[in-house]
Amino acid sequence: MLDDIKKTVEQKMQKSLESLQNDLAKIRTGRAHVGLLDHVMVEYYGAMVSVSQVANINLGDSRTINVQPYEKPMVGKVEKAIRDADLGLNPATNGDLIRVPMPMLTEERRRDLTKIVRSEAEGAKVAIRNVRRDANDTLKKLIKDKEISEDDERRAQDDVQKSTDKAVAEVDRMLNAKEVELMAV
Repeated sequence: MLDDIKKTVEQKMQKSLESLQNDLAKIRTGRAHVGLLDHVMVEYYGAMVSVSQVANINLGDSRTINVQPYEKPMVGKVEKAIRDADLGLNPATNGDLIRVPMPMLTEERRRDLTKIVRSEAEGAKVAIRNVRRDANDTLKKLIKDKEISEDDERRAQDDVQKSTDKAVAEVDRMLNAKEVELMAV
């Protein structure tokens, strides 16, 4: 029973970390990466699909993403979808190849992005602490129902706290790495 609680805590904290990692990946720096276009949707025969399903996406260089639609008629639609995606990108078409250059970030924009990153990290920490609180409440309920001893509860709370500390340290590490990446010119 206690092992199940610990395992659940570990899994939920890991999901919080993965969610933070995905959120941080969406915050762009001056460098190009293909994941930036993952959530851009384009109309394809009446259905909204991801750009990656209708085009080949790769890096031209460190500051340019190349998008090559599989079908010629999709070039205009993909270009418009990228432009309208509110990413601050201005794609340019060259035949059937769409080049998406990454604009340079200003110092002010870098600071704004750093604030956003800190906010995302704080949200992840809150989620991790909520997992800890729920686990501790479950342990208190078990001790109230006399299903476990006080010593077992205390040991389990210590294990939950260690998991929490480890997850929060990982959030801080991810935050610091992203801040360094954002502030690098």
